Amino acid sequence: MSKTLRFDLTGTNDQLWRLCGPLDEHLRQIEQGLGVTIARRSNHFEVTGPRTEQASNLIRQLHEQAQAGELSLESVQLGIAEVRTGHVGLSENALPNLKTRRSDVRPRSVRQAQYIENILQHDITFGTGPAGTGKTWLAVACAIDALERDNVQRLILTRPAVEAGERLGFLPGDLTQKVDPYLRPLYDALWDLMGFDKVQRLFEKQTIEIAPLAYMRGRTLNNAFVILDEAQNTTPQQMKMFLTRIGFGSKAVITGDPTQMDLPKGQTSGLGHALTVLADVKGIASTVFTSADVVRHPLVARIVDAYEKAGSHHD
Repeated sequence: MSKTLRFDLTGTNDQLWRLCGPLDEHLRQIEQGLGVTIARRSNHFEVTGPRTEQASNLIRQLHEQAQAGELSLESVQLGIAEVRTGHVGLSENALPNLKTRRSDVRPRSVRQAQYIENILQHDITFGTGPAGTGKTWLAVACAIDALERDNVQRLILTRPAVEAGERLGFLPGDLTQKVDPYLRPLYDALWDLMGFDKVQRLFEKQTIEIAPLAYMRGRTLNNAFVILDEAQNTTPQQMKMFLTRIGFGSKAVITGDPTQMDLPKGQTSGLGHALTVLADVKGIASTVFTSADVVRHPLVARIVDAYEKAGSHHD
């Protein structure tokens, strides 16, 4: 049911300009993300649509943020994601405080909050769901937090390199160089949350290690925080091998999107197999994300929804 809310904002012209963005780009993002129409004349706002209260509250929150300085498009889009996922109702005091170089690392949805709690409270945690839900990024944030608090001595991040066979054979370099592009998202998350220089120093000290899953065979990982990313591309044998590497004082997070499998046709995914086999094992937690938890550009959630809808029509 559509309704209209009208309100005025007080503050400087610069604050108002930062809120609205160049050519009112920030307001356009809120319109698209929440399905409302925003009319503005100077500091007078008129919001129409089914989510007028949420949109109006978000505009007021962003206006407060704009008082302190520049308001980025990312902040606006994260604000939209929080409204869309219902995170706004969560108590700020109940949110876990993760120690990374970024002060804005916090869950943006109820499921993200549950995911972080699962990671903090369990030795093995599965996080599954579509791209953009923060599965890997939050897992890396929790890993850095554990390292900063001296709960673990090292971080080990790994992914299966399903293309590291014949199809990459023509590329120059050894196996490590060939699979490096597959590990790039993990580097990106580390640099974002820790800073390039610090990450480089920890690589040199071997406190942080990023390696293809094949390199895990035969090892026992004690006092480590281990993340297996893109786990939908593991075989059941690889998944069992990985899970049995976990040693004393270690914590493991396994992330993946079951709908984005690159394994050969007919090959069973180790991620889906493990979730079934380990469903009743105590000490293992699982968080299943949906498109409602997507915290990237608002279009990503709509793209995920469209593909899910198209897929259901083909079933």
